[in-house]
Amino acid sequence: MRIISGTAKGKKIFTPVNKKTRPLKDMVRESIFNIIIHSNLLGSKFEQSIILDLFSGVGSFGLEAISRGAKKVIFFEDYKPAIELLIKNINILSFNKQAEIINKNIYNQNIFKKLNSKFDIVFLDPPFKDSNTKLILDNLANAKILKPKTLIIIHRHKKTKDNLNIKFKTVREEIYGSSKIIFGFFIF
Repeated sequence: MRIISGTAKGKKIFTPVNKKTRPLKDMVRESIFNIIIHSNLLGSKFEQSIILDLFSGVGSFGLEAISRGAKKVIFFEDYKPAIELLIKNINILSFNKQAEIINKNIYNQNIFKKLNSKFDIVFLDPPFKDSNTKLILDNLANAKILKPKTLIIIHRHKKTKDNLNIKFKTVREEIYGSSKIIFGFFIF
């Protein structure tokens, strides 16, 4: 797996050897970034974005964002083998100043309230079998860490039917192979 574009274009990143972590495929990642950068969904300049990467795994989404100029990415991951690879990837790409890793259980109701940033983009990539997307969206909505036009991007299996937060408005949905990408905002 490689970084697709930006300052680290073409550089390889470490990927998991087991199936517990599912990195975002290059084609899907490229499509997401094309939509972010070439649509009017993002309320600010991408280069000034602060991004929250939830279930970050080895960091393929967040590292791509940093390579493309994002100001900062906060990675949330609590699976030790994935964190070890994420740390290696951040180090080999020299992204230490733009990256922060939080090794905590994402399902804790107050976990996001401890963050000191307001986010421009939240990328949510739970395991396909996970059925707690609504809980995570509820916790995000209640944490006061979102801007009025924070772009929420959710990666799910194309057949998944999630019950999402009532304040979440889907504005675009794309299917790539087995992946479904949902773009939306919270309406406060």
